[in-house]
Amino acid sequence: MEPIEPVFGARTLLLIAAVAVALLLFLIMKVRLHAFIALVLVSLLTAIAAGIPLADVPAALTFGFADTLGSVALLVGFGVMLGRLLEVTGGAQVLADTLINRFGEKRAPFALGVAALIFGLPIFFDAGLVIFLPIILTVARRFGGSVLYYALPAAGAFAAMHALVPPHPGPVAAGTSLGGDIGLILVINLPIAIIAWYVGVYLVSKVLGRRIDVAVTDLLFGPVNGGGTATKVAAPSFAVVLGLLLIPLVLIGINTVLTTLIAAGNLEESTVADAFILLGNTPVALLIALLAAIVLLGTRGRTLNDTMSLLDESLGPICSIILITGAGGMFGGVLELSGIGAALTSSLSGVGIPLLLQAFVISTALRVAQGSATVALTTTAGLIASQAGELGDVQIALLVTAIAAGATVLSHVNDSGFWLVSRFFGMDVKTTLKTWTVMETTLGVTAFVVAAMVWPLVS
Repeated sequence: MEPIEPVFGARTLLLIAAVAVALLLFLIMKVRLHAFIALVLVSLLTAIAAGIPLADVPAALTFGFADTLGSVALLVGFGVMLGRLLEVTGGAQVLADTLINRFGEKRAPFALGVAALIFGLPIFFDAGLVIFLPIILTVARRFGGSVLYYALPAAGAFAAMHALVPPHPGPVAAGTSLGGDIGLILVINLPIAIIAWYVGVYLVSKVLGRRIDVAVTDLLFGPVNGGGTATKVAAPSFAVVLGLLLIPLVLIGINTVLTTLIAAGNLEESTVADAFILLGNTPVALLIALLAAIVLLGTRGRTLNDTMSLLDESLGPICSIILITGAGGMFGGVLELSGIGAALTSSLSGVGIPLLLQAFVISTALRVAQGSATVALTTTAGLIASQAGELGDVQIALLVTAIAAGATVLSHVNDSGFWLVSRFFGMDVKTTLKTWTVMETTLGVTAFVVAAMVWPLVS
């Protein structure tokens, strides 16, 4: 669905967006209205207030909802079933124990974050978070304390890699629009992403973990040690568990590399390439990993019927997560279609500030307005592409960093990732704003500061 022609000026549209966000927070945090109901209601009211024709309002609502569910529902469903098998059979505990034995208890959060940085290079944020969820929760259960100590370093690592580093679609699209060298962008943005993660995520997570105690949730994986469904059999080996996790990671990585090479014109399409791209499609890769887990883990000490019952039980608690995440996408979609994001960028693009800062500010404004980091990246790159014509490849790479940094900060209620983190780790909206939103902001600001420090050296 294409954005409508705005019927109001930029100031009016921005006022509508501000009121919509304030109303949503009021309904969820003060009235205690269910987040799914509140998101749909505010999306409906925003669409009407922004001047979307009444006949087009239903399509506008389903635009963002369907788009988000299409990418999230299968991931969460397959990922939770895989995670449940890992948790109940002791596989997650094996991975957790291995991490602890190698790095020690005090370094467990750091180890989780480093592992997520490595695995986050080829796979998207939401897929990585789903795959790592049983490991994060198992480590948190073992040592106690706030789950933030363990969740934020890993989730922040996936967020940093997804936003800043090729071959993820946002930085690749931005680099292409600016005429940059994707390989050089990877070389420059990878160390910046690591620095930004350490300063803006890992160190910040220590502070947030001390100040805010978030209990380990039983929402996805049931009581500790699997409750009554656990069967007393020997846990699988570390090699088996690691192999199961590597199946989707390797397949998705192959998909990402092949897609990038074909898009860049360095590889021709073929039946073999298409087959590997299909196998590396995230839901398909997770399905393959789940089937392998059923064969290798699901038949250990239980019948196939018992395993299917276990997987069926694991899906019930996540219906709320999927619906809320889809409704968050609905709200972001309405903001995008109503022209609010375009109004924001048009009011900022001609301000006359330095190009690097302009890129960061415009991307931040788009991120706040419509929620999607990828949309903020690609749109901002298109808006400033004409000003990047005389820049060198290193400057263009830093410009991509600034855009990605702005597209990372201030994740809030119109971002589907905000709701995934909120529900996966059992946090209410207020707590998520005080933790995830703060951490995303420190991550993005740190990346921008590093780029700004390097910029004069290459200008």
